[in-house]
Amino acid sequence: MGHAYPMRAIWKGAVSFGLVSVPVKLYAATESHDVSFRQVHAKDGGRIKYQRVCSLDGEEVAYADIAKGYETEDGEMVILTDDDMAELPATSSREIAVEKFVPREQIDPLLFEKSYYLEPEGAGAKPYALLRQALLDADRMAVVTVALRQRTSIAVLRVKDDVIVLQTMMWPDEIRTPDFSVEPGDVKPAEVKMAHMLVETLAGDFDASEFEDDYAGAVEALVKSKIEGGEIKRTETSTKTSGEVVDLLAALQKSVAAAKTARGEETEDADEKPATKSSAAKKAPAKKTAAKKAPAKKAAAKKTTAKKTAAKKQAKKAS
Repeated sequence: MGHAYPMRAIWKGAVSFGLVSVPVKLYAATESHDVSFRQVHAKDGGRIKYQRVCSLDGEEVAYADIAKGYETEDGEMVILTDDDMAELPATSSREIAVEKFVPREQIDPLLFEKSYYLEPEGAGAKPYALLRQALLDADRMAVVTVALRQRTSIAVLRVKDDVIVLQTMMWPDEIRTPDFSVEPGDVKPAEVKMAHMLVETLAGDFDASEFEDDYAGAVEALVKSKIEGGEIKRTETSTKTSGEVVDLLAALQKSVAAAKTARGEETEDADEKPATKSSAAKKAPAKKTAAKKAPAKKAAAKKTTAKKTAAKKQAKKAS
C-alpha cells in the first residue's frame, strides 16, 4: 500500500580516506510500506484529535510555551532552554571520514540502523570507483564518522552491487544485553542428526522476491471491498468533495446573511428563526414562491431607509 517517490538527495558532502576526497550525494535507501491506521470515532468516522495538556494544571499548552525537559533517574525534571541546547556539541561537517577498514564479520548486524545510497558527484566518479574496488578487494567495511542532523554518528561503508552504501549504526551502549541465560540442554546425537537433516531439507539461497507482505495486500483488498460495498464514512477530512460542499454551503449562508444585513433586507421572521442548514433546505421551495411576489420586495425596500436611520443613530451614540 506504500507509494514510491522519486529519490531526492538528503545530504551532500565528501568521503575522505587518507588524502583522497570523494564528493557524494546521500539518498535514503529504504522506504516504509507498513500499514498505518487512523484513530477515528466509530460512530461517524471523525478523526480523533490530541491536545497538549499540562499534567499539573490540566490546561492546554501552546507550542510556543513547550520546552525540552530532561527527566533524571530520580524523577526530577530539568528544563533546557534554547541557549542550553546551543551549547551542546553539534557539528555541521560535510565530511564522511573513514576511520579504519575492518573485516565484515566484526560488525554485528544488531548495530545497523538506517541505510543510504552514496552517489558520486562532479569529479567524484573516479575516486568513488577506486574506493568501491578497494572495499570489494579487501572484503572489508569502512568504519566512518558522519554528521547527520547536527549530530555525529558512527557508520559503515559497504558495497551493494555497484553502489556504495552507508549504514548508520547504534552506539555500543545502545545495544541491550539479554537478562536471561539459555542452558545448552541435554541433546542426544540422534536428535542433532535429525536437526541437521531438517536444515539440509530446507537449505537454499535467499531470494527476497519469494516473500511478500500478505498483511498489507489483505488490508488493501478489504478496504477496496468495503468501498465497493458502500461501507464508508464520508467525513470532512476523508474526502475533499464532501468537505468543500459543507464549507461552501456555510460560507454562502454567511455571505447571504451579511449581504441582507448590509442592505437591511432581514425580515422579523428571519430574526426570530435564524436559518440553519436543515431549515434552509426545508424552506427552499417556499423561497422560490416568495421571490415572485413583488409586494414583498417593496416592503423590504421601505425597511431599508428605516434601518439605515437606526444605524446612524447608533453610530452617533457610540461616538
